[in-house]
Amino acid sequence: MFDQLVFTPADIDLSRSPLAGKVGAETYVLGAFNPGMTRLANGNLLLMVRVAEALREPVKGGNVHAIRWQDGAYLRDAWPLQMVDTKDPRKFLIPGGGWKVMALTSLSWLLPVELDAEGRSVVAVHYDKAIAPRTPYQCYGVEDARISKVGDRYLMTTCSVSPERHSTTLYSSADALDWQLEGIVLDHQNKDMLIFEGLIGGQYWAQTRPLGDLYFTYPPGSEWRAGPSINLSRSPDALHWKPHDKPGIRPHAATVSTARMGGGTPPILTDRGWLSLWHGVEPSGVVGIYRTYWSILDKDDPSITIATQHAPLLEANPALTEPLKDQMYVDNVVFTTGIADAGDFYVVASGEADLACRITHIAKTAFDPPV
Repeated sequence: MFDQLVFTPADIDLSRSPLAGKVGAETYVLGAFNPGMTRLANGNLLLMVRVAEALREPVKGGNVHAIRWQDGAYLRDAWPLQMVDTKDPRKFLIPGGGWKVMALTSLSWLLPVELDAEGRSVVAVHYDKAIAPRTPYQCYGVEDARISKVGDRYLMTTCSVSPERHSTTLYSSADALDWQLEGIVLDHQNKDMLIFEGLIGGQYWAQTRPLGDLYFTYPPGSEWRAGPSINLSRSPDALHWKPHDKPGIRPHAATVSTARMGGGTPPILTDRGWLSLWHGVEPSGVVGIYRTYWSILDKDDPSITIATQHAPLLEANPALTEPLKDQMYVDNVVFTTGIADAGDFYVVASGEADLACRITHIAKTAFDPPV
């Protein structure tokens, strides 16, 4: 079935970027990836692509520079190289103070890209509808959109990055092209928020993934392993969220591939229950190996897992990124972020290698119960 990169850094016209002419230095596209996805009223698919726009020469005069939004302007902050750790090309760490503190080598904004109904080719790129930072809590960028349609309303969660907090913000829209910023809905380091595409018991539900640096152990012999998990929250209006008392999808002790995990696609309702695609990370190198897994959750109580499997649904495909190998800075990463029904199969959208947008057709039979 279809499995291709459909949008790459080369497809972006930076002269139409929200940052164009405002940075005072040359920039380039570090990545065009992790696209939220939904179906438009005209039947086409919409990707909301994260564009990581970076300085062409971040290191200059003994300093490394970061781009920061402030009051409508884009500034370049300089940090002396001897004060920072630049091991990861996506960011630099600032040691000291007792906390992990970092800045980014790029600033992310969101670009709506319209595809045909099966996601095979680009129909239009809507630069005039791009979403860029507009408040102090977004000063380091807007990242990793996830789009859900609940009733006749589109809801988009994003990660907003700033020194104030690393938060989840909500946008709403009637057509998935013109978006209104509703504000912060989840506080610091609670991200990968995926709103279920339908109400349960008259309420909005969402998967969340709070992070921390301390977890309490499960008892010896438990089927679960301590660490980040996919939690659940409920809301009467999609703005005010209460964490659900029961856990959601937890890391399983039988596999190292979920040492870190988080939500991928907004859960969609199937005959068996809510289908959820999520990512698991196996420790390896600087960023780890990212794969996509699936679970089916009970339609009335999504804290109950009906079916899942340890084998990955999707893995990184080096053959897809081979033509872009000179631009790659991480590998072994597929980060699934969108799903749409296409009859006998699902169209699945992912970020590949933090570099490009990948579309994969997955037969619905992949989620059937074993015979």
